[in-house]
Amino acid sequence: MKAIVLAGLCGIAALPAAADPFEDFGTAMKYGLPAAAAICAARDDRLEDFAVRGLMQAAVVLALKSWTDGTPIARRPSGEGKGFPSGHSAAAAFGAADLAGKCFDDEPLAGAAAYGAAGLAAASRVHAGEHTSRQVMTGALIGFSFGAASFGIGSEGAEFSIGMRF
Repeated sequence: MKAIVLAGLCGIAALPAAADPFEDFGTAMKYGLPAAAAICAARDDRLEDFAVRGLMQAAVVLALKSWTDGTPIARRPSGEGKGFPSGHSAAAAFGAADLAGKCFDDEPLAGAAAYGAAGLAAASRVHAGEHTSRQVMTGALIGFSFGAASFGIGSEGAEFSIGMRF
């Protein structure tokens, strides 16, 4: 848990002071949640699987941004393109799902906090006018799917774990 707080604080400390605090929080969680999950993955000897899933998540997001550019679904509220899906939402959900399913599997409140932070990161992108709700939901679903998965690299087998056992 200390690693998560440290990663979040590092993400917040790297932000400009004049920006909207809610938008800053979303950007911090884009980096902080995956960083905390990476620390946990390294601790649990599953860093290779984590890295492969993280790279694949980023590749899917970037490919969709490229393929859908110029279409109505990719248009941001500002009118610019490459808005589908939200990369911030994908990264935050990826980190949250990995934390909740693999690091906090016996701590449902910590898992709920990670998912809540990812949800607020997604909401911050809509609030900032950078994405539509469809764009952030799609990004979150992509990130969640890769974060909750385990490809079994360096372990006994593949699995899908969302955590949150009550």
